[in-house]
Amino acid sequence: MNRTGLLIALGIAAVVGLVFGFYPELDLRVARYFFEFKSGGNNFGLRIYPPLMIARDAGLWVGTLIIAPVLAALLWKLILPRRKLLISGRAILFLTATLALGPGLFVNVVLKDHWGRSRPIDVKQFGGAEHFVPWWDPRGDCPNNCAFVSGDVSGAFWTIAPAMLTPPPLRVIAVGAALTLGTGMAIMRVMAGAHFVSDVIFAGVFTFLIIWLMHGLIYRLPRTRLTDKDTERAIERAAMPGHRFLIGLFGKK
Repeated sequence: MNRTGLLIALGIAAVVGLVFGFYPELDLRVARYFFEFKSGGNNFGLRIYPPLMIARDAGLWVGTLIIAPVLAALLWKLILPRRKLLISGRAILFLTATLALGPGLFVNVVLKDHWGRSRPIDVKQFGGAEHFVPWWDPRGDCPNNCAFVSGDVSGAFWTIAPAMLTPPPLRVIAVGAALTLGTGMAIMRVMAGAHFVSDVIFAGVFTFLIIWLMHGLIYRLPRTRLTDKDTERAIERAAMPGHRFLIGLFGKK
């Protein structure tokens, strides 16, 4: 994960931020196109279109299936700290940290509950009761779980993190698959009237930037990069007090 990816992400953020900042009506124009799709008398009818709903659910499961064995390996180590990790210590740290900080803390806690931009389906231009604001304005009417940015899209783009840990011969394919998943999820959320275009683009950019930063801290930068051995020892030290407590509690030696 080199500087090229960082420059591309920052370039996308700059262009999208300026274009949709000076011309916020572009968000409305794209949303209006999908607003015209009707199903059962409802606008934004694609949001209840069964194939689209199935595809969204399937996309959400990808990240879950990836992180589940990682968390299981970490839990095994916490319960039995003297046993060797089943997965690379750095990989466990990198994947759990990026998921917690990106889709978890930054997107779903910091932004979605404090940046009051309303979703397309809720604004007055499309029959809702809330007023539209551009992406840069947090003073919208939405009280929580708001449009900026998309949690689903952030979670889908998070799969870039495990893709970066695949062996070099497969890395290009894995990263391409992750980008495809994220882009597909972004398109589906816009089609459903759940997010504006700028919401989903920034979800991908922010998630990538957190992944890029954590990858540098753990794998690349000389002053902060770790080894698998050091990471495993740190987890073991952290787990030992709890392990000793359980041993004492149940009277085992």
